[in-house]
Parts: sequence; C-alpha cells; structure tokens
Amino acid sequence: MFFGLLWKRKKESSRAVDPLAALDQLLENLERQAAEVRKSAATLLALKGDLSRAVERYTRRLEDIGSRRATAETRGDAKAVTVLKRDREQTEGLLASTRDSLERADSDAKLLLEAAAELGERVAELRRERESAAARLTVGGIVTDALRERVARFEQALVVDAARDEVERAHALADIYREEMRDKEG
Repeated sequence: MFFGLLWKRKKESSRAVDPLAALDQLLENLERQAAEVRKSAATLLALKGDLSRAVERYTRRLEDIGSRRATAETRGDAKAVTVLKRDREQTEGLLASTRDSLERADSDAKLLLEAAAELGERVAELRRERESAAARLTVGGIVTDALRERVARFEQALVVDAARDEVERAHALADIYREEMRDKEG
C-alpha cells in the first residue's frame, strides 16, 4: 500500500485538442520549412551565378595565358614560358574545382527546388484538408445544434404528454369521486 504512493503514475492530460489548431500548427511548420528551403535554394542559385562568372573568368584567363605564352615562345623567353606554364596549371586547377562546385551547386539547387515544390504541394493539400475539416466541423455543429433543439422539443412534448396524462387522471379521479358522491346521495 505504501509503495503505491511512492510510484504514482502521472496522469496524461486529457485536454481536448482542436483539430483545426493542430492542422494550423502543421501548416505553419511546413510553411516555415518551405521558406527555409526556398531561401537555401535562392542562396545556391546566387552561388551558381557567381561560379558561372568565375568559370567564364578562368576560361578567359586561360585564353590570355595561352596567347601570352605563344608570344613568349616566339620571342624565345624561356623564363616567361615557365611562369606562364605554371599560371596555366594553377588556372586549370581553379577552373576544374570551380566547375565541380558549379555542378554540385546546380544539383543541390535542383534538389532544394524540388523539395520546395513538394512542400508547397503538401501545404496546398493541407489547406484544402483544413478547409474541408472546418466545413465539416461547422456542419457538424449545426447538426448538433439542430439535434439539441429536436431533443429539447421532444422533451417538451414528453412533459406536455405527462401533464395531459396527469390531467386525465385528475379528471378520472374527479369522475370517480362524483360517482361515489352520487351513490352516497342517491
């Protein structure tokens, strides 16, 4: 008996949960998540633009290095050719890594845009579901109110019927007393 007092179970809160409030909360969370995904996609798209410009810049630099190297070779400047060869290798490395980053940013942006579209569709679906649920709850409330009124009218009819029965009993009892009074008089 004492041990039962030590390990009391916590009672679960049995508060009524408003289904529309639950849907509203879910919608709010999904909209917030969709906004974050769209923001991330926009960031990646901006990065993609920067990386595309960097690819163009490195491509132009390679062309410039190629023309300067050709000029240095025609002049016989071995030192300049060596420096330009090293510059070309560095620029090719930068171009390759920039292209890789551009491909990654492009694929990630596509994935995020798809996720944002899916979230948008889910939000639209939940909005329709919420509107339908609100309509059903409203209709349910109207039906419940109508049934309450009907029950109240039925209860009133029962009360009236009971009163009629009581009046009929009173009349019958009065008739019985009258007959008894006539029998005593007569």
